[in-house]
Amino acid sequence: MLTALAVAVVVKTFLVQPFYIPSRSMEPTIQVNDRVIVNKLSYRVGEPERGDVVVFLNPNLTDEELQETIPEAVIRSILEAVGIRTRGEDDLIKRVVAVGGDTVAIRDGRLEINGEAPEEPYLASGEDMADFGPETVPEGHVFVMGDNRNASHDSRYFGPVPVDEIIGEAFLRIWPLDRFGGL
Repeated sequence: MLTALAVAVVVKTFLVQPFYIPSRSMEPTIQVNDRVIVNKLSYRVGEPERGDVVVFLNPNLTDEELQETIPEAVIRSILEAVGIRTRGEDDLIKRVVAVGGDTVAIRDGRLEINGEAPEEPYLASGEDMADFGPETVPEGHVFVMGDNRNASHDSRYFGPVPVDEIIGEAFLRIWPLDRFGGL
């Protein structure tokens, strides 16, 4: 039993981790209460690309909110590894719409990357966004947005996300079972 727990903690810490989705920001792709698996090695060996669904540290959290003692971190990791606890609002999940060097703008309710509207088949119909930008994404950062743009607190509000703050790439929905599959 102890060996299985140790293996679960190592896998969760370094390889893959399940995440609970508490908000509507990624609908219709990911629904409230879905569970997804995140590959934590993705960006240790590669770079984020447009269209990737990523989990990253909430940029709105203060240093005090992020601090925890070593025993608290160990207990949290064990409870997360066995699926009893989730991180809640410490982490966010969004889609990468632009990478370092890209220019992002929203004009007439449509996203533009480098002056062109990308194909976004994952969006819900009826999205109407306020004008934004243009803003150039710094190197080593990504610009992220939720698929449910009208219900997403994203890079339009907190700015581009440093790549080194990305926890990993979400690639598989594991719950509910009737929607099991890739993202």
